[in-house]
Amino acid sequence: MSRPVPTLRADALGLGLRLPHLETLQQAWPESVAYVEIISENYLGAAAPPRRHLAWVRERVPVVLHGVGLNLLGHEPLDEAYLDDVCRLADAMDAPFVSDHLCWVRAGGLSHHDLLPTPFRADLIDFAAERAAWVQRRLGRPFGLENLSSYVSFPESDLTEWEFYASVVREAGCYFMLDLNNIYVSGRNHGFDPRGYLDAIDFGRVLQVHLAGHEPEPDGTLVDTHGQPVDGAVWELYAQAWRQGGPFPTLLEWDTNVPPLARAVEELERAAGVRA
Repeated sequence: MSRPVPTLRADALGLGLRLPHLETLQQAWPESVAYVEIISENYLGAAAPPRRHLAWVRERVPVVLHGVGLNLLGHEPLDEAYLDDVCRLADAMDAPFVSDHLCWVRAGGLSHHDLLPTPFRADLIDFAAERAAWVQRRLGRPFGLENLSSYVSFPESDLTEWEFYASVVREAGCYFMLDLNNIYVSGRNHGFDPRGYLDAIDFGRVLQVHLAGHEPEPDGTLVDTHGQPVDGAVWELYAQAWRQGGPFPTLLEWDTNVPPLARAVEELERAAGVRA
């Protein structure tokens, strides 16, 4: 009989685990950081030092997995060897949940090393949902799909992004990994109200919310860089999401221009004040 999958505290604050912070974390663990999220691909395989660091972290707080290589919306069959590796890592970490992106990353045997969109078409819902449901069954734990930041639109789309996203999650029986910065970035880039996006979300199926920073290009396009503090407008969106569907676990991503740990924790702790 499989053991029960652990859960996070409903209002938990988490931090994306980044190498520059490991030494400081080992000196003193911040009380407010109740869990961490790792990029799954950084820990697949048998590399001993990363696994040792991860085992040390797991002794202190829960670890959730966030992938970038699933290729859910790719036309090729899902990579079963890759899924085997993710399942083993999730089991080793006793991960409360695993997430990846509602996108494609690979075609013709070539990885594009980016998270790429598709048109939001009703005839893709069953395809995406069937694959997401299979991944969740393989994992034996909740599986969440993250919404992308978007920089292009497709004339072939016959649904809005939020209609497509919500339909895939509902049909698959999986979960939302809701990125509020991505919603805001996409809303600004494509001219929709990010606040209205939240009305399509069943917050009872939100595993966690991501917060991160973005930066403008010279032409005004917003880019999800994860390299700045969370924008004030994203904090406002977070406050609305909390009013509509809180509590939910909240995680800060900071991947470029990574600040000292104390600064990242300070930014994460703003969430508690925003939702008070």
